[in-house]
Amino acid sequence: MTRSKKIFAGCAILFSMLLIYASYDISTRTTFPGSKPQLKDRIERQYVERDTIKQDTIVVKR
Repeated sequence: MTRSKKIFAGCAILFSMLLIYASYDISTRTTFPGSKPQLKDRIERQYVERDTIKQDTIVVKR
């Protein structure tokens, strides 16, 4: 092999290794979208609080 082919092969291998590493790194930092609860459920759990009082204390007089 000529010198230029060796340099090209070395760069191609280095590029491939960096691409594989970046793909692995990104995949470990993200989650599969299907594994998260649906948006409606997440909003409900986060912002809607259940009443802790068993009986309503407001009495409306007529």
